[in-house]
Amino acid sequence: MFASRRLLNAVTKKSTGIYGLPVHPNPRPQLISLYNDTLKTLEQIPTHAVYRQATAALTNHRLSIVKETEDIAKIEQTLEAGQIEEVVVQAVEELKLAGKMLEWKPWEPLETPAPKDQWTYKYNDHN
Repeated sequence: MFASRRLLNAVTKKSTGIYGLPVHPNPRPQLISLYNDTLKTLEQIPTHAVYRQATAALTNHRLSIVKETEDIAKIEQTLEAGQIEEVVVQAVEELKLAGKMLEWKPWEPLETPAPKDQWTYKYNDHN
């Protein structure tokens, strides 16, 4: 039953309705692979890094949904992140960003200290 429903979704969907974003013929295996690759990349980032913590939590959450659900429409509904093709694009971009974060190492101390009050904001009250 799941296989026929999945096939039905793929066959009946002719367009995403988004210019330049074609219908993905088989997004579940692609997403599972991308999420696993992202998690492997994140393992190279220190555990105290907030980026690793937040991205691993989101990626694990999405991976569990994709693994547990065969029905593409149900995955889209549960993720609430757009069409499955958009979710694939998001996963590709997150994997690229994880690689860049490894290169940039934002968890390391600054080479030069931040100027005094750089992170202090003054707001003008009009009360």
